[in-house]
Amino acid sequence: MARGITESDVHTAADELVAKGERPTVERIRAHLGTGSPNTVTRWLETWWNRLGTRLQPARPDLEDAPAVLAQLAGQWWEAALSHAREAAHRELAEAEQSLAARRDALEAKSRFVADELTQMRSERDVALTGERIAATQATELQHLVDQLRMQISELAEQRDTALRRADRSEAARQQLDVRLQETLETAKSEREDWTEYVRSVENRALSDVDRARQEVKELQVQLSKTSEQHRALEKQLRQDIQAAQSAATTASQSADILRGRCDALEGQLSSLRDLPTQLEAALKRSDGARLANNAKPKRRRSS
Repeated sequence: MARGITESDVHTAADELVAKGERPTVERIRAHLGTGSPNTVTRWLETWWNRLGTRLQPARPDLEDAPAVLAQLAGQWWEAALSHAREAAHRELAEAEQSLAARRDALEAKSRFVADELTQMRSERDVALTGERIAATQATELQHLVDQLRMQISELAEQRDTALRRADRSEAARQQLDVRLQETLETAKSEREDWTEYVRSVENRALSDVDRARQEVKELQVQLSKTSEQHRALEKQLRQDIQAAQSAATTASQSADILRGRCDALEGQLSSLRDLPTQLEAALKRSDGARLANNAKPKRRRSS
């Protein structure tokens, strides 16, 4: 485990630097020791300088037997050397303090810069976390929307398939109606021809009866000239025949009118049957349009 430097380590390093002819400074002592905090080295270097004079005093030469002038000069030199050493030590100390102050200011500026960067990074982190929460919320809402759209697409596809099946059934029904209409038209045409032929035959029979009645009237008129009794009898019979013929003609005419009415009714039914596919197709379109309009209404969004 690494241990901190001691006062003895700093003093020894300073003495070794002085022995090499170098001025002991904080940086030189740290470089010489290879470790040490600048504050610790400065504190122990200051004690080294404070004790330097005391340590040098034993080396002061003994000038008791020297002349007074020489002793005085030696004392002056010694005091000058001590003063110079103190000034040098104070300068070194001042330089060390200035260096430490500059480093302290740099460290404080760096600390403030790091604090500002940390604050900015925290702010950016908070913004990023907020953005992440917003993005997660939006992603959840988008997922809900996607699910709803998928459900709507599925419902629309099912409705489309149902509409197609219904359209197929409608087309099949329309084809069947076309077939039935064609059959009905052919049947009606056949019945109309039959009724026309029947009316024609009835009219022919009526005309034949009228002609026959006229012929009989002529024969009766010829016979009336023979005798009055025969004439009255024949006139009576003729009148009866005429009335019967008129009744038959009226009946035939009434039958013809009835047949014409039935033909007109059949033609009306045929006309209605011709319009029936168009009416059915229009009704199917209206039904499909109403159902699509109801399905196109927007559904209320479920709260997530």
